[in-house]
Amino acid sequence: MAKRLIPLFNRILVEKIVPPSKTNSGIILPEKTTKLNSGKVVAVGPGARDRDGKLIPLHVKEGDTVLLPEYGGTEVKLNDKE
Repeated sequence: MAKRLIPLFNRILVEKIVPPSKTNSGIILPEKTTKLNSGKVVAVGPGARDRDGKLIPLHVKEGDTVLLPEYGGTEVKLNDKE
C-alpha cells in the first residue's frame, strides 16, 4: 500500500488498526468497544522546511503506533483498507 501512496512534506500515511471482536477466551465484544482511533504508520514524508531551507524531520517513523484524531486527517481507501 505504501508503494502506491507516497506522503510529501510533513505528512504521514497511517493504516487503521482493527481491534479484535473476540477475546482469547472466546468472549465476543460489543461493537462500541471495538472503535479505537489508533493506527500503524506505514509511510513517512521527508519533513517540512523552515525559513532558511533546512529540513525539519518528523518524529515518527514507519512501524510506530499512533493515536488518530476523530475528525482529523484525510481518509483514503485502497484495496478495502482505510
